[in-house]
Amino acid sequence: MKLMAVWTAMVGAATLISAPVHAEMIRKESALPFSDTVTRIESVIKDRGLTQFAKIDHAAGAKTVGQDLRPTMLLIFGSPAVGTPLIQAQQTMGLALPLKVLIWQDASGKVWLGYDAAADLAKERGVAADHPVVQKIAGAMNAISDAATKP
Repeated sequence: MKLMAVWTAMVGAATLISAPVHAEMIRKESALPFSDTVTRIESVIKDRGLTQFAKIDHAAGAKTVGQDLRPTMLLIFGSPAVGTPLIQAQQTMGLALPLKVLIWQDASGKVWLGYDAAADLAKERGVAADHPVVQKIAGAMNAISDAATKP
């Protein structure tokens, strides 16, 4: 019985120590309708010389299996010139890059844009939050999301 209690405590402690940090999601309410927010952020991404790698329409996917989902769009984008140094510093940054932004409409009709905080993504992968590229990405994501959500 005593051995079981010690083992349980050790497993619990190991779980806490090895648990990932989980990045904070930054959320911004859009002043624009859903489709306009998506169009705007795509334009901002293109205008900044970034590459849009994918556009995933979760609502359309839900329809293919007979389910309903409010408008929900994931955009995957970035710049290999900016992201590669982070992946060179820690190859597992390849799970966090390219960047992702989610645009969704909530039950009350409000439109939101969200993305994971760059410093937290870096920290999860063992890259210093004050790494210059992490700071550059954080600033760019803030500017891009502001440009996409403002009237």
